[in-house]
Amino acid sequence: MTRLLFTLFFSLTICLNLAAQKEIPMPRVPAMRQLFHLNIDNAQQKIIRLSTSNDTIFEATDDARENSKITRILKVHINNLQATIELDSTFSESDKFVWLKAIDNLLNDFMYYYKSGKIEGRELGDLIISFETAMASERKLETIAPIIANNLIEIGNIILNNPAFSNDKNYKFCRDNLVLKMCQRQPKNILKILNAYPNVYFADSILTEEARRNQEEIYNYASARNGLGDSIRNSSDPLIKTITKLSTMNTGRMYFPFLDMLYKGNISYDTIAKALTNDQAYYKLLVKTEIDYAYRENYSDTPLVHKTLIEKLRGKAVDGFIDEINALHDEKSEQVRFKKIDSLSPTELYYLCVLGEEEIYTSSYLGVYKKIFERMKAKNSNEILELTHHDFYKKFIKMAAGYNQLDDFLKRMDSTTANDIMRSFVTDLAAKNTLEDAVDVADSYSSITNKKIKKLILDQVQKNLFEDPQITKRAEIIYRLLYTIFLSMDSANHVDLTKQLGINPVFFMPNKLLQDTSGTIIIQQFFYGDKDGKGVFESFVDRFRNPNWKITKKEEWIEVKSLKGRKITIYANKPLDTEKDLDAEAQKHLIQYMTVMQDNPTVVIHRGHSYYLKYTLEQLASSAKIVLLGSCGGYQSLNKVLEICPEAQIISSKQVGTGVINQELINVITEQLRQGKDLNWPLLWKGISDKFTNAQDKEKFNDYIPPHKNLGAIFIMAYEKAAEKSEK
Repeated sequence: MTRLLFTLFFSLTICLNLAAQKEIPMPRVPAMRQLFHLNIDNAQQKIIRLSTSNDTIFEATDDARENSKITRILKVHINNLQATIELDSTFSESDKFVWLKAIDNLLNDFMYYYKSGKIEGRELGDLIISFETAMASERKLETIAPIIANNLIEIGNIILNNPAFSNDKNYKFCRDNLVLKMCQRQPKNILKILNAYPNVYFADSILTEEARRNQEEIYNYASARNGLGDSIRNSSDPLIKTITKLSTMNTGRMYFPFLDMLYKGNISYDTIAKALTNDQAYYKLLVKTEIDYAYRENYSDTPLVHKTLIEKLRGKAVDGFIDEINALHDEKSEQVRFKKIDSLSPTELYYLCVLGEEEIYTSSYLGVYKKIFERMKAKNSNEILELTHHDFYKKFIKMAAGYNQLDDFLKRMDSTTANDIMRSFVTDLAAKNTLEDAVDVADSYSSITNKKIKKLILDQVQKNLFEDPQITKRAEIIYRLLYTIFLSMDSANHVDLTKQLGINPVFFMPNKLLQDTSGTIIIQQFFYGDKDGKGVFESFVDRFRNPNWKITKKEEWIEVKSLKGRKITIYANKPLDTEKDLDAEAQKHLIQYMTVMQDNPTVVIHRGHSYYLKYTLEQLASSAKIVLLGSCGGYQSLNKVLEICPEAQIISSKQVGTGVINQELINVITEQLRQGKDLNWPLLWKGISDKFTNAQDKEKFNDYIPPHKNLGAIFIMAYEKAAEKSEK
């Protein structure tokens, strides 16, 4: 709005000046100033040629009439300024040099700003007229402050930086006002701007406002030994004083998550100091504070640095507890493995689950989940949600569903409460700026086996979609996609997701889509050199010792190529030695070789425990269209895969990944592809399921999720398409 008012004001000024000014004939110029005039004339012509080869019109806009006006100002007003300087007897010889040089600087500064994208061509007319006005004010010994105040930043900067105005009595005030405009235009960069201009008159008030918006940045600048750091440290604002105190402490970062409590006097420095002497005590204090913050947020009272507290809590949960439990995954004694969490309460265990989602192993999660309810005094499992004020409860439900514990959780409470929780689970999915809650709902739906709960969720989604008169566009997209995807889970509904959502097929993978330009399908497998990995690798190699395949062994990897049927090349690094990082080197060198050969994998398979999965994902090729996560709990890493390969079809296990099942999946997939067949996931899945007659193997296979049931992945793909279409 401000920019529009400026433009309207100066457009009117331009029109008035155009009507008033006629070109003044240039008098005879003394030889000593002719070069100055020549430089100005050349600068005028350079500006005209900035946007075109046209020698007469500066094409600053798409409007020919506007371009003509701007060009006339450039020619007539600048020429008149030159003539006036030469004709006006009140100008001394020295003044004439100064002002001619000032005009030359004006035009060259405009060209610099224009070429660097800092100013638009349409601003040239306003700039020249503003310069004229400023020149007149300077001649009358008046300040140019009003001109700077009523112009855009770029025009103000060009004029104020012109040496002709360096002695203005309000120069600093003008500069400060330009800085204020910069702060208003770039609110996210206020402290960066103030760091460059720390002595502006409004620094204290801006810092006070910024301290309420961005405590993290205030903390970072408070310890700086420069002008801005001094301003922050000298502030009398109570919040800034608290932040400054923390920034000067050696362990200030450990206190910082409690800033809100410290600032309001709800916790003492001594209390935090005592907790810092013991990792478990510090974790417990973080949990206690997070629960308090969760309660406040339920009543729209947002604590300061809440996100910082959550990240610190997440870090302490992983570093202090989950990593150790994970590291003892081979320990048979549950008492030994989970000894680290013996002193943790149910709520403290709860946060290990919901904040450790990306790091916690399947067996670690199941052990922590079990201990939550072993230590609960109440029989009603809903109490854990009440004790935490439903903090991260959607994540807790999603994880319980993903690890097949949702039925257990819901059975521990009365049916009415369970139904209310699940209805709430699928409500307000558009409230956050992320899709996390919606993806969690989609993932959970595919994991739920209880038909009553599935129907309840579907009914609630339908209600949110069709019965909310104030539904937003974003919410409508989210619920419409979920409703369509959930309906597709029942074949009786005859829902074609590809047709209705405009996404790639999810029920099958065309053979042709996996081929490169030579018609070859490239498959890459990641192996890791622990005891299990070496055994699995040998079983994999044995599978291809038949006339249909040729195995070529290299120093760090093997290549398996089909001899009959569709051309397929499988690359697999050798599981050499994980502890010596030889696997990492082999994988690195193999990827370099594949890059040189331009062999981009369209099928990528992770073979190894879940604690190796992050290394596979770090090297996952974006060309992958099928990704098999053969580790325990690979299902929890779908989002990471989709960040790299947005349209990949993913196979993963919710719980235990096993070599027998992984190898059978690889056998069937590679054989189907070698025979030139498309991968029909429902048929393929049924065929593999029928092969597992052993009850234990069948149960483990049932924990594997095929691409057409990876609802979170399908939702993300569909949302991207829908959002893109909505913006057009």
